[in-house]
Amino acid sequence: MANLVYKRVSTDQQSTARQDLVLAEAGIEDPVVFEEDPGTSSRLHPLQRPKFGELLTYARPGDTAHISEMFRLVRGTGHILDVLDVLHRDQVALRIHDGAFSAMDLTARHPRTGELLSTVKFMVQTLAAAGELQRDLQRELTYDGLRAAEAKGSKGGRRPAVAAAKTDDVRTAYLEGRSIAALARDHRVSRGAIRTAVADLLPKHTAIEEDVPAPELPVTLDIPGKVADYLRTTELEPAERAALDQGTTVRRGQGYTLRVSAVPAVHRQLLARCQPFDGAQGVPVVPAQRKARREYENRVNTLAP
Repeated sequence: MANLVYKRVSTDQQSTARQDLVLAEAGIEDPVVFEEDPGTSSRLHPLQRPKFGELLTYARPGDTAHISEMFRLVRGTGHILDVLDVLHRDQVALRIHDGAFSAMDLTARHPRTGELLSTVKFMVQTLAAAGELQRDLQRELTYDGLRAAEAKGSKGGRRPAVAAAKTDDVRTAYLEGRSIAALARDHRVSRGAIRTAVADLLPKHTAIEEDVPAPELPVTLDIPGKVADYLRTTELEPAERAALDQGTTVRRGQGYTLRVSAVPAVHRQLLARCQPFDGAQGVPVVPAQRKARREYENRVNTLAP
């Protein structure tokens, strides 16, 4: 029986050190460690992460997977239940060494149906929802802080390479005929930094092109809740993330849809992100998710190319 340790390195060094300390204090005998690459997004479904996939491939019935805390592996309720189902299928035990889930027996299942006990499932969903709420609140507070900073005139981002005190000198020299290359050498910055400082002074070249296609207009489509939940935990481009964040929730019975307005290209990109719903290597197909994706696909296919 092997002890398999899954680790996900965080950008927060203190958090990573705490993870290592918890696992070291657990006294795991002869561990086989699977450490996720730091570049792997935490929003990626656990069953799609390379190192966790390797752990599942390596595991044999009777082995135990060790994690410092549950949220090192999962981010949402659906992810937790998916992972528990796969571990149960492969007869691999799960041991969590810190946090609320460490006090629970996540392997307790009904002797006849083989499903998670209702009390265990309820606690898993409740604790996962609480953790998800905490992350959403942190994100909302971050956005509020950014908006407040913008209202005060702070643009955020990196500081310009050309200091504000030198910008006037750079602009004056440029107007007097100094080249961008010479100014870059004088101030020991890149040519791009000089172009940024004198952007409004650069000659504007305008050209009227024939047969230029008209810009795409936003289209409003309803994204099924299961698709929206998955997309929120996926690494997205800024335009895709903005479209989701600005979507409107429409309740439908026990579920919901997210009404999103975006150009057709963004809708097609969001649809492409959901390809794993149709099944991928090491990822089980969930019929409800596949059905939800196809509903969204049918709506996207009605858009003009």
